[in-house]
Amino acid sequence: MSNTKHGKEGLIPKLRFPEFLYEDEWVEKSLGEVATFSKGKGISKSDISKKGCLPCIRYGELYTHYKEVIKDIKSSTNLSSEDLIISEVNDVIIPSSGETHIDIATASCLLRSGVALGGDLNIIKSKINGVFLSYYLNFAKKREIAQMAQGISVVHLYSNQLKNLLINIPRPGEQQKIASCLSSLDELIAAQTEKLEALQDHKKGLMQNLFPQEGQSVPNFRFPEFEGDGEWVEKKLGDVADFINGRAYKKEELLSSGKYRVLRVGNFFTNNEWYYSDLELEEDKYCENGDLLYAWSASFGPRIWKQEKVIYHYHIWKVVQRSMIDKQFLFVILDFETENIKETQARGLGMQHLTKSGIESWESKIPPTINEQQKIASCLSEVGNLILAQKEKIDQLQKHKKGLMQGLFPNMKE
Repeated sequence: MSNTKHGKEGLIPKLRFPEFLYEDEWVEKSLGEVATFSKGKGISKSDISKKGCLPCIRYGELYTHYKEVIKDIKSSTNLSSEDLIISEVNDVIIPSSGETHIDIATASCLLRSGVALGGDLNIIKSKINGVFLSYYLNFAKKREIAQMAQGISVVHLYSNQLKNLLINIPRPGEQQKIASCLSSLDELIAAQTEKLEALQDHKKGLMQNLFPQEGQSVPNFRFPEFEGDGEWVEKKLGDVADFINGRAYKKEELLSSGKYRVLRVGNFFTNNEWYYSDLELEEDKYCENGDLLYAWSASFGPRIWKQEKVIYHYHIWKVVQRSMIDKQFLFVILDFETENIKETQARGLGMQHLTKSGIESWESKIPPTINEQQKIASCLSEVGNLILAQKEKIDQLQKHKKGLMQGLFPNMKE
């Protein structure tokens, strides 16, 4: 692909495949000039059947299951096709109702005919490549479509609104090239996501076998060198570690720059916008490279901190192990037990949280020797590193896709 510039009268993308460098500029049309519109027909939740003979799509599935390209159909029904609206290849569907303005601007292209389309679906038929149109609407026109939608508690989007949407269209060959490029990239992302899910399932299975099940005192699988070391010992987490709370900050104490970064729940798993502080605190209110931390509000979970020194917020505990337990194994326990802890100990309606007494009173079985703890932690750490690497790979592919779309579609604001 090559960089291009805008022409005098129309818009062309920044990136263009070499064979289209000297093609005409993209033509501006209203969607109503190049497409016809219709609506789906009601298919209720009770009409869905696992043994249904007719594949079908309900509008809510566009939010939860489908993306720009629909090949495989999730649901089916036994309703008669004569009473329903049936798809053709290249149909583009957009919800006509939803919860939010931005979510309703969700387009998908059907690559299958013979699919029943449920109510609350706008159906767009045109000679434009449907896959190209779906990507284009979801990226370049998403906010404009969202602004067209009406309503507060329930948002509606009508075909007479979509008809007025201005779009820019390249020739069919370029449409196909862009559609193939982006759909191939999405297929790669989907394959990498499946690999991630397989690794996560593998880790979950390992943990279930490396930890004693309920009513057992030894795990289903034990490394041979530890088979004679006796039963695992049940301990309260408060007996093996100290859970040190961070500091609550007043609004005026959080700065846009300063001596120390402030680690909050929002930064715990992702690098969101950081706050800073110049406050000098007690030594245990800082966390440094290698410390074990546990978020106890909103996004529960442990993390080994691997960044420079920060001071941390009260929604995070620094977990300091005692001599009877290995730190990496303590991380494994917290990781393994988090869902159970959240289910039984979490409090609150909006933002859930754990109490210090709740986490410290939680009981978990622990191998009798540090060596066995370290062996288990090392095994699971290797799988954890593979999972992190796979997540990073997917993240990089997503960024690459976003960059491509920014280049492949004209920017109407320029």
